[in-house]
Amino acid sequence: MAKKNTHSKAKMSGGKTAPKGAPGKASASGPKAAQKRAAEERERAGVKHSAHDASKYLRGDRIDPRAINGRETAADLVDNAFLAYNAARLREACHLFTRKMLEPDVTIGMTLTGALTPAGLGMAAIIPLIESGFVDWIISTGANLYHDTHFGLGLAMHRGNPQESDVVLREEGVVRIYDIFFDYDVLLSTDAFFRTIIKGREFQRAMSSAEFHYICGKYVHERERALGLGRKSLLSAAYSAGVPIYTSSPGDSSIGMNIAALALEGNKCTIDPNLDVNETASIVLGAKRGGGKSGVLICGGGSPKNFMLQTEPQIQEVLGIDEKGHDFFLQITDARPDTGGLSGATPAEAVSWGKIDPDRLPDAVVCYLDSTVALPLLTAYAHARHGARPLKRLYDRREANMAALVKEFERVNP
Repeated sequence: MAKKNTHSKAKMSGGKTAPKGAPGKASASGPKAAQKRAAEERERAGVKHSAHDASKYLRGDRIDPRAINGRETAADLVDNAFLAYNAARLREACHLFTRKMLEPDVTIGMTLTGALTPAGLGMAAIIPLIESGFVDWIISTGANLYHDTHFGLGLAMHRGNPQESDVVLREEGVVRIYDIFFDYDVLLSTDAFFRTIIKGREFQRAMSSAEFHYICGKYVHERERALGLGRKSLLSAAYSAGVPIYTSSPGDSSIGMNIAALALEGNKCTIDPNLDVNETASIVLGAKRGGGKSGVLICGGGSPKNFMLQTEPQIQEVLGIDEKGHDFFLQITDARPDTGGLSGATPAEAVSWGKIDPDRLPDAVVCYLDSTVALPLLTAYAHARHGARPLKRLYDRREANMAALVKEFERVNP
């Protein structure tokens, strides 16, 4: 019976006996009394601990930071003190972005969700990334572009107290985005600006959201110059740099609401989502077919994240063109993966959809942190550790990229 039990236990464990640990090396599965005595003997003899030298799992840099003295740059702080937990993920994000994604052959797409531009991150971080050639194309919520326009029109946003009574604020004509306060007239003035320019002849047709935002950026740029503001608007900066900006839900913002209102008056301006889907796919295909790589920098999640990542399933699954997925994935998010939402979906999950090249998963980082904290630090790190890149001006290459996409689609779908 004892023999039978022994056989049964061996079978249940796959025919293997419990591990005893490497000879002469302490292990959680090894003989405890002997390990205890060995440690005590080393201590009495003053022998230096060196057991970690043989383990492949202990080859990472030792945690031995310099003391923070207040003279560090932001980049120095990231490299020296962001050593564990989400701080370490941010350091990994900074290294991935600066050391790999900013190589000349990488085309970088950025997504924007959450109220980033009202908080000033357009001016503080996104415009510098654009002007340094660190971001080549963008997918944003319409709200971020609408609130960005306030700054280009010389309208004011203010820091406020989120504990104030919203009933009182409503009576005072003050609108808030958590702790950002602004006058209700800011909305009315911005609406009036968009309605005025959208009535122009160049808007009277169907167009992609990139073309729509490019023309809007031209007018915001002109207003900045007239007011002597300098560079305040993301739309204006993208127009100047030839960075196309798409929005995945054109009707889901005050810009789209004003387009819809003008349609009631007979205005012909419409955003064609078919153009957006194919143009964004053509950007990625153009990057890969040109011998380069595609990288994504995702701030938040939501619809812009999906619209950015669906470019690869559009190429592969829908158009039938051979491709493998984006090469670099960097996301800043506070969303959890276990709720099933796209915002928290991991790059590993994206592999199953064809969105991410499985061979490039080591070049994927998810930083669980508020974008208002991570993005300024990432921007500062990139500028401190990497020189500017030439502008790719992808807006100017829209027709060429689309022609290449159509040609390959027709070749594989005779």
